Amino acid sequence: MLPDGRDVTLMVNGTATEASVPSGEFLLDTLRNRLGLLSVKEGCQSAACGSCTVLVDGKPRLACITLTLDAVGVPARTVESLSTDLGAAMHPLQEAFARNYATQCGFCAPGMLMSALAVIESNTEQTEASIRRALSGNLCRCTGYVQIVRAIADASERMNGCHDQGGAEE
Repeated sequence: MLPDGRDVTLMVNGTATEASVPSGEFLLDTLRNRLGLLSVKEGCQSAACGSCTVLVDGKPRLACITLTLDAVGVPARTVESLSTDLGAAMHPLQEAFARNYATQCGFCAPGMLMSALAVIESNTEQTEASIRRALSGNLCRCTGYVQIVRAIADASERMNGCHDQGGAEE
């Protein structure tokens, strides 16, 4: 154990993982530096870009401002959870991003994917407005969001059959 920390068990991507973490360490640092989950991107470290978004207990959380100790005892998911077998096909959400050209540089993609997954797994009917609200904490400087919103609507329809093509406000 670290002198100023704790030994904890985190449930990350469906696997119980033990780590020794300083009490003030952020989940971003634990996931990337201690657990080697490199899909969690370090962008701004000020909760402004969303590139570090992960799901904690099914809800999007910014790993750069979430303390690791706040993730103890609840499931956490990163992009790595979308495929458990390296030889497997892509997750339907990843396929939709590829099919709709929703990534360019790819830096924002992990955070976008996790925010998208949360909204899709909510099993509610998705409108363009609801998708855009779900992405409001994620910045993309390349695509202009049109392809990203289209990809999430596509994935939602394929995964849940939930999407209102009209884009009406909820």
